Amino acid sequence: MDIHLLILVSIGVLSGIYIGAIPGLSGTMAVSLLVSFTFGWETNPAIALMLGVFVGVVYGGSRSAVLLNIPGAPAAVATALDGYPMALKGEAGRAMGIATSQSVVGTLIGIVVLACFAPLVSKLALKFTSVDYLLLGVMGMMMVGSIGSKSIFRGLTTAAIGVLLGTIGMDSMTAAHRFTFGVTYLLPGVNYVVAMIGLFGIAEALVQITTKDIQPIKQKIDKIVPSLDVVKKYMPLTVRSSIVGVLVGALPGAGGDIAALLTYDQAKRTVKNPEVPFGEGAVEGLVAPEAANNAAIGGAFIPMLTLGIPGDAVTAVMIGALTIHGLKPGPNMMTASPDMFYLIVSCLFIASIALVFFGMTGIKIFTKIVEIPKGILLPIIIILSVVGSYAINNSLFDMFWAIGFGVLGYFFKRYDYPVAPCVLGIILTKLLEENYRRGILLNKSVSGLILSIFHSPISFSLFALIVVMFGTQTKTYKKWKAARDAKADVKAV
Repeated sequence: MDIHLLILVSIGVLSGIYIGAIPGLSGTMAVSLLVSFTFGWETNPAIALMLGVFVGVVYGGSRSAVLLNIPGAPAAVATALDGYPMALKGEAGRAMGIATSQSVVGTLIGIVVLACFAPLVSKLALKFTSVDYLLLGVMGMMMVGSIGSKSIFRGLTTAAIGVLLGTIGMDSMTAAHRFTFGVTYLLPGVNYVVAMIGLFGIAEALVQITTKDIQPIKQKIDKIVPSLDVVKKYMPLTVRSSIVGVLVGALPGAGGDIAALLTYDQAKRTVKNPEVPFGEGAVEGLVAPEAANNAAIGGAFIPMLTLGIPGDAVTAVMIGALTIHGLKPGPNMMTASPDMFYLIVSCLFIASIALVFFGMTGIKIFTKIVEIPKGILLPIIIILSVVGSYAINNSLFDMFWAIGFGVLGYFFKRYDYPVAPCVLGIILTKLLEENYRRGILLNKSVSGLILSIFHSPISFSLFALIVVMFGTQTKTYKKWKAARDAKADVKAV
């Protein structure tokens, strides 16, 4: 590969890490700006820079998630659940080292699948029907008991609020106005990135204002790079999560955020004896989502390059970029322009290598953020959160939404209600609603939709997984309830 392209990919990764760490600055936004910035460039340099930024942004979201409990991107929501508790214990350096290593491994696995099995995976993704997407959304909603609070009731409560908020706006099928009350600004609906910034960023700052006199936690930064034994120990979980990440990433409209949440839930159910409970700084809670959201990058390129269908928002922009430069992603691209396919694979591989260097070398600087006195840090967090919410659509109304979600999140945290299920509800509402209605139209009735589940191997497999998830969740809840009752009896004595 040309040294010029190597440099551009590396610059893209470095820039992407810092862009991704700022709430509200998404990979879609960054790549969209690069399309206009590189309009007059040659094709290869332009694509190389975009690919580097894409990889860097997906990983960069974990930085603020670990240090400040503010996911820089939706794909880092699950990372915050155990990454931030590790930072509270002074292990932010270790947490970010593990996140970096898993992101690199996940990206590499995604690249291998893209290079070797792209046509096979794209055919599998094409077989997913509206019923399958609906079941995938139901699987996502089953995670409310796994993310955040141990109380299923509290998780369901905040998830229901999220679903309700997700229905605000113009109906995508009928154009009916729902819960807009005549306010035109509500027609686009609630942006889940704005909700994430408010519920995690502003809410966390408001909560910590009451404890601003507490001394900052001194971070241990002597062991940042995880040992080979640690990588080997978690490799089975890494591989499982990466495979799920690739498959979910290859589904149009799914993306790394759903992949990360699914694999976090999978890890919580399958890991028997974690050294630390999930939600309190479990390493497995970092390994699964970070491997999955980066593996989803390779997955998202599979339908784009083989079918011309974007796997996520960033690859949708990439299709536009390739079209501008005279290329047409789709079935003919593999034969007409094989050099572009291998250029993309090579650039993604170089980006993963660059991620090792830039990801590890910047950790010591980043960990100093946690040690800043809260009187200085908290106003900065609030300002960045508000500015980030405005930057998404250049909308003042989004700023008000973010502040409103911040206040809502404050009360959630104050009374021990988890905020992550609320974001999950907003993310999944569109997936659930549209595919439910589409499934009814295709099968002519609700009963026809239900019966169709048993006529497709994919649908039946997803339904079986939902039944298993429900069973394990019920079992977990019973164990938690028994432990809670036992503690209550001890206190009574």
